[in-house]
Amino acid sequence: MTHEKLTMAQALNRALRDALAEDPSVLVFGEDVGPLGGVFRITDGLTAEFGDDRCFDTPLAESGIVGMAVGLAMNGMRPVVEMQFDAFAYPAFEQVVSHVAKLRNRTRGKVSVPIVIRVPYAGGIGGVEHHCDSSEAYYAHTPGLHVLAPANAADAYGLLREAIASPDPVVFLEPKKLYWAKDEVDLAAPVPGVGKAAVVREGTDATLIAYGPSVPTALDAAEVAAQEGRSLQVVDVRSIVPFDDATVCDAVRSTGRAVVVAEAAGFASVSSEIVARVTERCFHSLAAPVRRVTGFDIPYPPPKLEHLHLPSVDRILDAVDDLQWEHS
Repeated sequence: MTHEKLTMAQALNRALRDALAEDPSVLVFGEDVGPLGGVFRITDGLTAEFGDDRCFDTPLAESGIVGMAVGLAMNGMRPVVEMQFDAFAYPAFEQVVSHVAKLRNRTRGKVSVPIVIRVPYAGGIGGVEHHCDSSEAYYAHTPGLHVLAPANAADAYGLLREAIASPDPVVFLEPKKLYWAKDEVDLAAPVPGVGKAAVVREGTDATLIAYGPSVPTALDAAEVAAQEGRSLQVVDVRSIVPFDDATVCDAVRSTGRAVVVAEAAGFASVSSEIVARVTERCFHSLAAPVRRVTGFDIPYPPPKLEHLHLPSVDRILDAVDDLQWEHS
């Protein structure tokens, strides 16, 4: 029986468990990921099942965690490390940029570092500063890294398994607010793969492009739009780097209108890059300029103001309304 109803947290736990069981070179470590099972319980039970030499706690030193992972990966292991919260990963950024991303190029392909850096990221949980950052642009701007952001349990399982098996380093962004969202998961079904987007709702009037925590919001907006007589297509980017230009641009060409939805601040962002790529490749198919609905260009707000900062159904539909509709 491969079909199961799993939360994203359970799917990630299953992916780690299956990888540990199948490959003795896989290690899981980070702050409190051992007996406690992690702040979000993603690693729950792994130390008990595989021992504290395969899933273990580290000191509270993110640069040390990633630095140790680099050494282990250079010597044949496949480390999967957890940064406890998105903004907690910043002390490790020098290791990620200077070593994780560059070692293969630096050694002309002789040394690879198959590291997965799991980052619980983004908002929607009422967290305070340093607990709700959307840090994808930093990693996406770093050549040598793959950057993935699942939006459902099935993709979380499949993409994490692919990330662990990949010879390339992967930053794996896990939307915290979706950890408890439950989906039907076929553990034996292949996912489209790294570098592949997915059309998760068909539509004819405009295309919503989203990734990670913004995908359910885009789907909710499409459902409300349908009740108002508009047909909105939704594309889940899934893989920020490498980016699937073909799927995204084919979708935009089919409707002629697009809105990019993301929680991160809009300036110099992944959403900016998506707008640029779509505009360059689909210019002659666009009936209106590509719009964006993003977080504001401010530090992450206090929990009571979070709902105003994050993209919402109303903000998305307002952007759709601005796409210069022609009435026949």
